Amino acid sequence: MIGLMLERVVAACDGASKGNPGPAGWAWVVADAEETPTRWEAGPLGKATNNVAELTALERLLTATDPDVPLEVRMDSQYAMKAVTTWLPGWKRNGWRTAAGKPVANQELVVRIDELLAGRSVDFRYVPAHQIDGDRLNDFADRAASQAATVQESAGSELGSPEPPPAPAGGAASAKPKKTAARRGASSRTSSRTIKAKFSGRCMCGRSYAAGEPIAKNDQGWGHPECRTTAAAGA
Repeated sequence: MIGLMLERVVAACDGASKGNPGPAGWAWVVADAEETPTRWEAGPLGKATNNVAELTALERLLTATDPDVPLEVRMDSQYAMKAVTTWLPGWKRNGWRTAAGKPVANQELVVRIDELLAGRSVDFRYVPAHQIDGDRLNDFADRAASQAATVQESAGSELGSPEPPPAPAGGAASAKPKKTAARRGASSRTSSRTIKAKFSGRCMCGRSYAAGEPIAKNDQGWGHPECRTTAAAGA
C-alpha cells in the first residue's frame, strides 16, 4: 500500500502572458514525496493569451509524465481547470460548441488535453495564486512561466537551468492581468508601514522571510522593508 502511495506524482503547471495577449510562456514542475521540485520545464509561446499559456502548460505537463502513474495537478487557473473538467464533456456533446452555440475557444489545445487525459488517473487541485503562504509548487511554476514569457527562451532541469527567479519588476503585473488587477491598485498605495508576517513567504528579491519578521508592501506583494525602499528608489 505504501509503495502505491509513493507512485503518485504531484505537479503544478502555470502560464503567463505579458499583455494578454502579449509575450507568453508556460511551465510545469514535478515534485518528490516531500514536495520539493525535482523536474521542471518552461518554454516561450511568442505572442499569446493567458488562457492559451495556461492550457499549453497543462498539455506539456501531461505529455511529459507517465500516463500509468496517478497524477495530482495543482493550478491557479480556474479557466484551464474548468475547461478540462467541468465544461469539456458538454462541449464534446455539443460538437465542440459552447452552450451559446459558439465555437469553443482554444479548441485544438482542449482536444489534445482530452486525448492525454483518456484512461489516466488525474486529480486537479485549485490553488490560489500569489499568496504569502501559498503552494510552493505553484509559485515555482508561476516564476518559471513568467521568466519564459519575459526572455522568450526555454529552460528546465534537463537543460541545467537554475531555479527560476522572482518575476521581474514591471513585468509581473502584466503577466496575469486577470489575477493582479486588484494587486496593482493596492501597490500604487504602498507606504512605509510594516507589519509582522503571519506566515513565511518569499520577497521579490528572491530571499525568504519567516513568520514574525517585519514585512512591507511592495509592487509584487509583501517582502523585506529594505527591498520595498530599494524598488521605490529605482522606480
